[in-house]
Amino acid sequence: MTTAAAGSPRTYQVRTYGCQMNVHDSERISGLLEDAGYVRAAEADEQPDVVVFNTCAVRENADNRLYGNLGHLRPVKAKHPGMQIAVGGCLAQKDRGDIVRKAPWVDVVFGTHNIGSLPALLDRARHNTAAEVEILESLEVFPSTLPTRRESTYAGWVSISVGCNNTCTFCIVPSLRGKEKDRRPGDILSEVRALVDSGVLEVTLLGQNVNSYGVEFGDRYAFGKLLRACGDIDGLERVRFTSPHPKDFTDDVIAAMAETPNVCHSLHMPLQSGSDDVLRAMRRSYRSERYLGIISKVRAAMPDAAITTDIIVGFPGETEVDFARTLDVVREARFSSAFTFQYSKRPGTPAATMDGQLPKQVVQERYERLIACVEEITWAENKKLVGETVEVLVAVGEGRKDERTGRMSGRARDGRLVHFATGELAGRIRPGDIVHTTVTYAAPHHLNADGAPLAHRRTRAGDAAEAGQVPRTPGVLLGLPTVGAPAAAPAPVGGCTAN
Repeated sequence: MTTAAAGSPRTYQVRTYGCQMNVHDSERISGLLEDAGYVRAAEADEQPDVVVFNTCAVRENADNRLYGNLGHLRPVKAKHPGMQIAVGGCLAQKDRGDIVRKAPWVDVVFGTHNIGSLPALLDRARHNTAAEVEILESLEVFPSTLPTRRESTYAGWVSISVGCNNTCTFCIVPSLRGKEKDRRPGDILSEVRALVDSGVLEVTLLGQNVNSYGVEFGDRYAFGKLLRACGDIDGLERVRFTSPHPKDFTDDVIAAMAETPNVCHSLHMPLQSGSDDVLRAMRRSYRSERYLGIISKVRAAMPDAAITTDIIVGFPGETEVDFARTLDVVREARFSSAFTFQYSKRPGTPAATMDGQLPKQVVQERYERLIACVEEITWAENKKLVGETVEVLVAVGEGRKDERTGRMSGRARDGRLVHFATGELAGRIRPGDIVHTTVTYAAPHHLNADGAPLAHRRTRAGDAAEAGQVPRTPGVLLGLPTVGAPAAAPAPVGGCTAN
C-alpha cells in the first residue's frame, strides 16, 4: 500500500494512553488534523497515513508500552511509503529527543504545551524528510482554543484549567504540564453552551486540580460559582467534575453540588493513602481526618452521593501499620469504587530517590488485600440499590458483553455502571437516550437491571448517534459547533502550512 492518492485526503489514527485530560487532548488532536484536511481512518485500517500516540508518563510501564507499540509499527511503515508517526503527550514532554534516538522511524515529537503545532510539524517532516522535535517549556495557547472533534454525541469534556501548582512527591505531572493556568469563566460557559446546542447532555469539567480553579485570578470560590452557573444552562442535564484535591475542597462547592439540580451527586476525590505519615511523605497537605470530614459533609448534604477515589499502595517507607490505616479509611469512607495503583517509581520525582523503596512482593500482597477490601465494600454499597429506580444515560462501549446478553449499558446519575435489558424497546433505544429502569442485581463494579425499562426518552444526542454524527467545537468559540463529517479536503503538499 502506498500513500493516499493525489488529491485524496490523508488518513489518521490517534492512540491514547492515560487520564481524561489525555483523552480530551486527543479530541483536540483529531480536530486539528481534520481542520488541516485529514480524515479519520477506519478502525480496521492497519495502515493509516498518520499515527499519533498521545502518551502518559504517570505509570512505570508507560515507556515500555510506547516503545513496544512503536516497534510493531516499524515494519508497517517500511511497507507503507509516506506513512508518518507522531508522539505527543506527557511522555514526549519528558523524553523529548530520546524518542527519536530510540525509535528513529518516528517523524514528529511534540509536547503537552504545543498540540496546535502538530499539523505544521507533520508537513515540515514530510517536506524535509527528517524528524521534527518541538517541545515548549510553557503553554503556547490554551488547548480549548483549538478545534475539537468530540468522541461522543451525548457527553463532553471541558477543560477549565491545565497544569498543577501542587508538589506531590510521587507525581511527574506538574513538571510536564506546568503551573496551573485557568480559563475565564465566560469562555468555559460558552464552550458548554456550544456542546449543549449540538445535543450533548452531560459535561465533565476537567482540571489537574479542578477545585483550585480561580487561583490564577484570585477567587477561591470560583469553582462553586462555575458549578452554579452550569445549572443555568438550558438542556444541560448532567454536570460532573474531576479531579478535586482535598486541601482545596471548600464547603461552598458541597452546597453548589447539593443545590444545583443538574450537578450529579458523584465525587471522585483521590485519597492516595489513609496514613498521615505517608500523606506527609507524599506532600499531600491534608490528613485522613480532613479527608473523612469532607466525605461526612458531602453525605450530610447529599445522602445518595457516590464517592470514588484513587489509592496508591507501597509508597516508599509505607509500613504495615500505615497500610492498615489505609484499609481503615477505606472501610470508613465506604467508596462506591476505587482506582488502585501499586507505587510506580518515576525518574524526576522526589519519591524515586527516597529511602524505603519496598520489595515488589510486599507491594503486590498489600495490593491484593486492598482490592479485596474495596470490592467487599463496593459490592455491599451496590446491593443497597437493588430494587431502586435509576436514570441511565445510554452509552457506547461500556458493556463488553452487551451483544451476547442482549443488554445495553450506561451510567446512572451517580456514575455507577448499569447494564439493562431493553425488553420491547430493543432496537429503539440509542446511545444518548435516557432510560429509567429498576436495579435487579448488584456486582462489585456494576449493576444489572433485567426487567423491562420503566421509561425511555429519545434525545437530540440519540438522534445524532443514530445519524452517525459527532459534535465539533471550533477553535475560537464564536457561534455554534457544526455536526457531521467535514467535506474531504485535498492532501497537504510539501512545505510548512500556517495554523
